Amino acid sequence: MEQHKRRVHYSGKYPKKFEEKYKEQNPEKYADTVAHVISKGSTPAGMHISIMVKEILDVLKIQPGEQGLDCTLGYGGHTRKMLEQLQGKGCVYGLDVDPIESKKTVERLRKAGFDENLFKFKLTNFANIDEVCKEAGKFDFVLADLGVSSMQIDDPKRGFSYKIEGPLDLRLDPEHGQSAAERLHSITRDEFVGMLATNSDEPYAEEIADKVFNLMKKGDPMDTTSALKAAIESALWKVPKEEKNDAIKKSCARVFQALRIDVNSEFEVLYAFLEKLPNILSPGGRVAVLTFHSGEDRLVKQSFKALFKEGVYSDISRDVTRPSPEEQRLNPRSKSTKLRWAVKA
Repeated sequence: MEQHKRRVHYSGKYPKKFEEKYKEQNPEKYADTVAHVISKGSTPAGMHISIMVKEILDVLKIQPGEQGLDCTLGYGGHTRKMLEQLQGKGCVYGLDVDPIESKKTVERLRKAGFDENLFKFKLTNFANIDEVCKEAGKFDFVLADLGVSSMQIDDPKRGFSYKIEGPLDLRLDPEHGQSAAERLHSITRDEFVGMLATNSDEPYAEEIADKVFNLMKKGDPMDTTSALKAAIESALWKVPKEEKNDAIKKSCARVFQALRIDVNSEFEVLYAFLEKLPNILSPGGRVAVLTFHSGEDRLVKQSFKALFKEGVYSDISRDVTRPSPEEQRLNPRSKSTKLRWAVKA
């Protein structure tokens, strides 16, 4: 007999810490709680709300019997909708580098009735789409959602958010590579300035780098999210009082973004994906890409335009599509999203 597990106790009317939000992390059992959280414009703990689902399905035009690829499985929301379009005929491959969340997602999709014939999972980076193609054959539709999943952002143990105390990690795959803290200790002050400028256009890059490296020189391990946030706050001491709170918030977001991009080699991965993409698409194959900051969007735009001119793509999006105002209200994390698409000649 399974031992009864007592619920987590918390002070106040509503839970504040990630581990206390046990109802939000069990949507099958507490659907009303999850619906209430979403209606307030928040993302339930341990969940991810898929962005621009209708717009993506409109672009991909999925037909029963086709083969598709979701390059970033995440919580599996997009994958599930694509699988539903196949009506039991065809297959979707899902890729992800996160061994923690992908295991949970595969289990959810299996319980939803999508067996190995309909849905196949590969624990790999989407830079390796050519290797997947060797096994699977070419794809009729491809989705690449380049955003970090809410489950990763909200879990303090993953260290993705400056708003939550946790280890300064930021790795999508926490089992491989350097953490953000280790990365900081392996580079120079000037390299950090370059990282902040290149990856997030941080206007206070010099001041932040000076503060961070001075603190580390004095023995600060700079190994927690709160330590880095405090360093950023201290670095912006010259900012006028009436502007300071907003400036600190934006700089924290940009610095964490810059480190995340660097630690996960996100630009290198995107370069590899865009270069290999045409070779894994069937003639007439459709691809949709969701980007979340200007650097990503610029790379996708340039690649699609160049390959359209060469005749590799028969059609591309002339401009970005953005989430509707209603979607942005219900899911504030969607506000920076841009959708671009292309069709293989």
